[in-house]
Amino acid sequence: MYAIVTDGSISKYINHPKRLVLNDVQYSSKIFSLWSTAELEAKGIYEVVFDNTNLKDEKWYINTNQSFAFASGTVTASYGSATAKAHADTTWSQDDEDDGDLPSDKSVGDVKVEGLKTTLIRTVKAQAAGILANTDWYITRNAEKSTAIPSAITTHRDLVRSRQATMETQITNASDTPALETLYTYTTDSDGVQSRTLAELPTLEI
Repeated sequence: MYAIVTDGSISKYINHPKRLVLNDVQYSSKIFSLWSTAELEAKGIYEVVFDNTNLKDEKWYINTNQSFAFASGTVTASYGSATAKAHADTTWSQDDEDDGDLPSDKSVGDVKVEGLKTTLIRTVKAQAAGILANTDWYITRNAEKSTAIPSAITTHRDLVRSRQATMETQITNASDTPALETLYTYTTDSDGVQSRTLAELPTLEI
């Protein structure tokens, strides 16, 4: 990405090399590959430098739009401070009711906007249910035919439920959004093994 700088200010952005008209002179798109950086900048064409210092994972944060600035001979695109997404639910308040904003099918205290904890716990429940569904047929066969359920299957299903409960507790106990992010962040030890603080649902090994 390039920017055209005129009289010290950014006047135009160029997302990809193309023909240009500068000061009534037309230039081929080839100048972007043939000219040196100094030659381009002499015509006011600067390659944009992207500063992603403040860019954060959009699963956990709301990033600002990029802003562009020209200073010290460099055009920089950067982000402002990201805002953490709400980790807890937002509920309808008495003020909402007093202001007439409370929907007719809602009451004070009902969830207005779900926080990250609620959506993450819902995902864990769905994942656990999906894993258990793979072995539900053992339970059905036992109920219909009295065929014994293999001990490995019983152990596996118990472990799935136990891990699910642990994961939900870890999520519930997280104090804020950065703490939730830490739970889900994988790190690599000296042996190259990746792990995270949040428990993992087990896979079936028979």
